[in-house]
Amino acid sequence: MTVNPAFQRLILLTGPEAAQALEKSRVIVVGIGGVGSWCAEALVRSGIGKISIVDSDNVCVSNINRQIQALETTVGRLKTEVLEERLKEINPLCEVSSFPRLFSKETAGVFDISGADYVIDAIDTLEYKLDLIEIAVSAGKKLYSSMGMAKKLDPALIKTADIWETRGCPLARLVRQGLRKRGFSGNFTAVYSAEIENKSQSTQRSAMLRIASSFTEENGKNTGKMPIGSAVPVTATAGMILASLVIRDVCARFEAAPGVHCEQ
Repeated sequence: MTVNPAFQRLILLTGPEAAQALEKSRVIVVGIGGVGSWCAEALVRSGIGKISIVDSDNVCVSNINRQIQALETTVGRLKTEVLEERLKEINPLCEVSSFPRLFSKETAGVFDISGADYVIDAIDTLEYKLDLIEIAVSAGKKLYSSMGMAKKLDPALIKTADIWETRGCPLARLVRQGLRKRGFSGNFTAVYSAEIENKSQSTQRSAMLRIASSFTEENGKNTGKMPIGSAVPVTATAGMILASLVIRDVCARFEAAPGVHCEQ
């Protein structure tokens, strides 16, 4: 095979067959915020040949602390548009498809999940998250799903587990409850944080809520939402782990370079 010099360092780890398989793979990343944007970046920097990015939001000032496409110069633009430009600059040979739309059960047919090898769930809204999980798993796709990464500061406490084995994550608990109500009993890998809010954080909550109430405007508009604290070392690490799960799953089919263990 012809080796793309941009990925020669990764090929030394995975071997050429795995690199070729990555080039032939299509990943769809739904939600390109603090987690999904870093996941998409890592995938394209690892030689993924086709990637679809899905998000209906525009870049706002408060995204700058954790989203890779958020800059002072990109505020107000569609997140998918900005990230598509960036990904194409990283690897012009990568086929990037962007969907500036909300994912839901009603819009799912637009995104061609059936044509994806891997689905990354980085959705914040519970209902739409459950929709994606149900649709992706029912379609037989390998799904990797991010749980709650807000209100966390320690990236070393991020773990991976089957969704039914996750512990200590409030969002994962809601996902499990929501899936049970829908009669869903399938399996998929979740990326979650086991970090527990400490007492000092709890005692500061009322003061922090007063501060947060002054941050409800995005790009000059009142969002009506109470913002939640988040930190890029955590969100970006979760995104990198999601990308790593894809890469390791691909290279596990092949014999890697000597001394490299690619199994999950």
